Amino acid sequence: MKNIDVAIIMGSDSDLPIMKDAAKFLDDMGISYEMKILSVHRTPEKASAYAEELKMRNVKVIIGGAGGAAHLPGVIAAQVPVPVIGVPIYTKTLNGLDSLYSIVQMPSGIPVATVAINGAKNAAILATTILGTSDETIKQKLIDYKASLKDAVIAKDEKLQAQGYEEYMKNM
Repeated sequence: MKNIDVAIIMGSDSDLPIMKDAAKFLDDMGISYEMKILSVHRTPEKASAYAEELKMRNVKVIIGGAGGAAHLPGVIAAQVPVPVIGVPIYTKTLNGLDSLYSIVQMPSGIPVATVAINGAKNAAILATTILGTSDETIKQKLIDYKASLKDAVIAKDEKLQAQGYEEYMKNM
């Protein structure tokens, strides 16, 4: 078992196309992580054993993506003493609102930070922010990332001002 800073867990492999955005951001930041598919409904013993393993490995943040009933982040949060960030996954049935409500409406004492539906990248940014509170290198990487967002907006506005609306739209 290798030591990691972040565990990315998901309820199904169908969540992977969304959760890969969290992995990509963590890769870009140089933050160690692993990804795992767990089901608290179909393999509850395995999910609990993994939560115990994460405690022993001193994992610092967990990102949990789940759709529908979306109990995975909450069940894990009930078992670990580290921040859990929930990513509600879009569902065709209720457009992801079922997932969002299942994650965000945790009972008192078992908080799960929750990002937007399919917001895996924001979950990774939040995890990076948490890690940056005790690691100046990570904090600086996040500061640089946010500066790049600012620079991108300024560059787009300069292009719009130079080209005008119609020409800008043709080149989008």
